[in-house]
Amino acid sequence: MCGIAGIVGLDPQWVAEEHTVRSMCRTLVHRGPDDEGVRVSGPAGLGMRRLSIIDLAGGHQPLSNEDQSIWVVLNGEIYNFPALRARLEKSGHRFQTNSDTEVIVHLYEEEGIRCVDKLRGMFAFALYDEKQRRLLLARDRLGKKPLYYAIHQQRLIFGSEIKALLAAAPELAEVSRESLLHYFSYGYVPDPLTAFGPIRKLSPGHTLELADGRVQVREYWDLPRYGVHEPSSEEEALEDLEERLEEAVRIRLISDVPLGALLSGGVDSSTVVALMRRASAGPVKTFSIAFRSAELNEAQHARTVAQAFGTEHHEMVVEADIWETLDTLTHSLEEPLADSTLVPQFHLSRMARQHVTVALAGDGGDELFAGYDRYRNHLQGGWADRVPAWMGKLHRGLLDPVLPEGMIGKRRLFNLSLPPGERFVDSVSFFPVATRGRSLFTAGFLSEAAKLGSPAELFQRYYERAPANDGLSRLLYLDSKTNLPGDILTKVDRMSMAASLEVRAPLLDHALAEWAASLTPHWKLRNGEGKYLLRKLARRLGVPSSVLDRPKRGFTLPLAEWMRQDLKNELPRLLLEPRTLQRGYWNRQAVERLLTEHFRGRRDHCGAIWLLMVFELWHRNFLEQPNRHAQAAAVLRVASRGPERAEESSLAISSPAPSEGAP
Repeated sequence: MCGIAGIVGLDPQWVAEEHTVRSMCRTLVHRGPDDEGVRVSGPAGLGMRRLSIIDLAGGHQPLSNEDQSIWVVLNGEIYNFPALRARLEKSGHRFQTNSDTEVIVHLYEEEGIRCVDKLRGMFAFALYDEKQRRLLLARDRLGKKPLYYAIHQQRLIFGSEIKALLAAAPELAEVSRESLLHYFSYGYVPDPLTAFGPIRKLSPGHTLELADGRVQVREYWDLPRYGVHEPSSEEEALEDLEERLEEAVRIRLISDVPLGALLSGGVDSSTVVALMRRASAGPVKTFSIAFRSAELNEAQHARTVAQAFGTEHHEMVVEADIWETLDTLTHSLEEPLADSTLVPQFHLSRMARQHVTVALAGDGGDELFAGYDRYRNHLQGGWADRVPAWMGKLHRGLLDPVLPEGMIGKRRLFNLSLPPGERFVDSVSFFPVATRGRSLFTAGFLSEAAKLGSPAELFQRYYERAPANDGLSRLLYLDSKTNLPGDILTKVDRMSMAASLEVRAPLLDHALAEWAASLTPHWKLRNGEGKYLLRKLARRLGVPSSVLDRPKRGFTLPLAEWMRQDLKNELPRLLLEPRTLQRGYWNRQAVERLLTEHFRGRRDHCGAIWLLMVFELWHRNFLEQPNRHAQAAAVLRVASRGPERAEESSLAISSPAPSEGAP
C-alpha cells in the first residue's frame, strides 16, 4: 500500500522537475511511511511513498522492465501476481524483485494498455513508457484505491490524494459549486467529480492514456448482466459462494507483515473472520469498536464471534468527546464527507495499526447481496409506481411548495410522487437543492444552483443504464457506482491510510462481484431478508445464531444522543456564528429550526446536522488554514502514530489484554 504522485508534460519537450515530484510525495507520507522513490526523465516524473507489505527489502518503487524503458508506481496490491509472474517468466521476462508491482511493467510489454484486464486486486497505478512517451493511469474495478488528476498548464498532474496535486499547483483549489450540490444532496462527492472544479477522480474500472499530447479516458470494466444465473439448488449456490469467497480471502492473506481483521460483529465481517480462521495456522487478530450507549453498542456481538473462532481480540471504546477528533480529521479531508462512521473507522484503524499492518474487512456485502434496509423499503413502496405520472407532477408543482416546512409527512408525500428511480435517489438524499429542502439555503446560493444541473441526473443515468431488468438489481448497480466508491470505500481508504493501515476487502473481489451480480434477485433479498445466501453461508461456517438473527444496525454512532447532550453548546456556535453564515450557503432561520427540533426531540436531524458540521469544519480546516496542505500531511503523520497511552487520545480507549479464545 502506497501513495503515488507524478507529473507529465503534454508537450514531449517539457522537462519535469524532481523537486516538484518530491514535494507532492511529502503530502503522502501517511500513506507510505517506510520509503520514498522518484524517477524523473524528460517530460515525466513519477513518485511514490511506500508502506512495505510484500518484498520488504526489494520492492522499492518506481520499478522498471529489463531495459528501464517502462516505469511504474503502484498503490495497492495485485493478488494474482504469483500466477502472472510464472506465466511471464515462461515468456522470457526477467524479474529483479519479488514485488507484485513488477508484474505490471512486464504485463504491459505483452498486453499494452489491456494489461489491466489481467490484474486481480485493488490498485491505482501510473506507468510511463519512455520509448512511446505514453502515460497510463489505471484504477481498480470497484474503486478501492483512489486516483486524482488534472490537466493544467500543459501538464497532467496526478496523485493518490488531492493534496499531492495542490502541492504542485495550489491554484487548482477552485471549489466547485456543482460538486457542493452533490455533497448537500448525498453527503459525498461522487466520481468523477471532486470538490475542486479543475480536478477529477479517475472513475473505478477506467484507464487514462496520455499519448501524442492527447488524453483519453476509457472504461475497461463494468459489472455484467444482473440476474442471469439461477443455481439448480440452494446447496449448489452455497457451495459456489463458499468456494469463491474462500479463495478471495485466501489470496488476501499474502503478506510479509502482521495481518488481522476489522470485526464489527455483523454478517459480512464475521464471515470473513470465519474463513480467515480456516486458512490460518494460528489465531486471527481481530479489532472492534464499542460504545457506552447500550442501544447502539455492537461490541458484544463482535466478542461472540471472536470467542466462536478463537481470535486474539482487541476492543476500543468510543466516547462522545469527538470534537477534537473531527477537527483533526477535517484538516486531512480534501473533500467534505458526511459519513459519521469515519470517526470510529479512523480510531479502529489506528488501534489495529498498533498490532498489524494489514487488516481484512467485510466491506461490500451490502452492495453485492442487498443488505441495506433501503432496498427492501423501496421495493415495498412499489405500489406508488401505479400513481399516474401527471398526478405526481401536479403534487410536486402545486401542492408541495405550499405545504409548511417541517410538516410531518411532507417529505414522504413528495417522495411517493416521484418515478421509481428518482424516488430511490430522493430517499437517500439530505438536501436535494433542485427539488426540496430549499428553505435551508440562501436566495443567492439557490440562484447559483439553478444555473447548474441537478445532482440527481448522474444517479438517474446509472439507474437507467444498469444491465438489469428488475428493480433490486438496478438499485444494487446504482449503489456500486455511487455510494460504494464515493462514500464507503473513500471513508475506509482515507481513515485507514491516515493510520498507515492497509485494509483489504475480500467481498469486493471483482470475480466474486461478477458472480454475485449474475445471481437472480431472490438469492439476495428473500421474504424481506437481505443477504439471504450470505447469511446461509455464515451459518454454515459457524457464525453464531445470536449474531445472524439480530436486526441489522450497521456501524452507527449514537449521534442523536451526543448532539442533544455533549455537543449541544458547540453546534450553535459553529453553525450560527457570522463566520459561518457569511459564506452565503445557509439560511440562519432554517438552521436554527433544524437545531431546535433536534434538541427538543421533535425530529431526529442528526444526519443533516452532521453534514453541515463537517462542511463548515472542512472549510475552516482544509480551505482556510495557511499552508493547509502541508499542515494536513503533518496532522496525519502525527495521528497515524496512535496514542501511546489511552489518556493521550481524544477518545477514551479500552484495549483489554488479548484473549486466548475468549474475549
